[in-house]
Amino acid sequence: MKQIFSKRVRRVLIAAVLVTIVLSIAAGTLGFRLPDITVQTVLQPLRSGAQALTRQAEGIYSYLFRYEALEEQVKMLEAENAQLREEVRAAAALTREVERLTAALGLKIQREDFVLLDAYIIGWDSGDWSEECTINKGSVAGVQLNQCVVTANGEVVGLVTEVGPNYAVVKTVLDSSLEISATVATSGYNGMVQGGYATGEEGYLRMNYLPSDAVICNHDQVVTAGSTLYPRDLVLGSVVDAGFDETGVAKYAILEPAADFGSLEQIFVLTSYATE
Repeated sequence: MKQIFSKRVRRVLIAAVLVTIVLSIAAGTLGFRLPDITVQTVLQPLRSGAQALTRQAEGIYSYLFRYEALEEQVKMLEAENAQLREEVRAAAALTREVERLTAALGLKIQREDFVLLDAYIIGWDSGDWSEECTINKGSVAGVQLNQCVVTANGEVVGLVTEVGPNYAVVKTVLDSSLEISATVATSGYNGMVQGGYATGEEGYLRMNYLPSDAVICNHDQVVTAGSTLYPRDLVLGSVVDAGFDETGVAKYAILEPAADFGSLEQIFVLTSYATE
């Protein structure tokens, strides 16, 4: 143990002597005093380290400052982006409304006797046998029971079945309980149209009581025959299939509704029209 300790002491002393000699040579060569060189040698690494830490601290502060500035810019850009999206949405909605009102004006020109009240759909209620929507106009605006409701292009949506001061319920043509007298426009065959849910054609219409010898073709247009509830020649749908009913005596036709119920927003209540 003593020998090991002695070796270590000797090594330390030798190292100290070598450092002293080197410092002395440096002092004689460069003209510095030994204590100055010693102090400089000891302090230089500390100064370098302090300068490095200072630069690092300045870099971190600068990074944090830039980060906060960028974060603020991101928030501003997100707010501007949200505003732009809202403006685009509003512009698109306005464009669709203008298109619908223009089409409704065209319908009014064709049917001068029509008095139309525009309304927006605010809710849907669908069941196994029924299909209804609620609109944002009611008795205050002139809506009454049993008024026909159409799209801007004159396609039948349904019939008003309930009225409140500021709302109304419309039973659509997809409802199985609603029956409408109809005519195949190209051939003049008459029948009754109702929602096809009860017979397994959900989302479609079914025209019943067609003559057994009726020639029904795909894409034939079916329109209203005219009644106290529905004006004549409003479009109900077009034929996509046909066949004989369970009795084998009468024919039926399956119709694709003319109104696109999946995209309806604004509809028109026919508050008045001339009857034949």
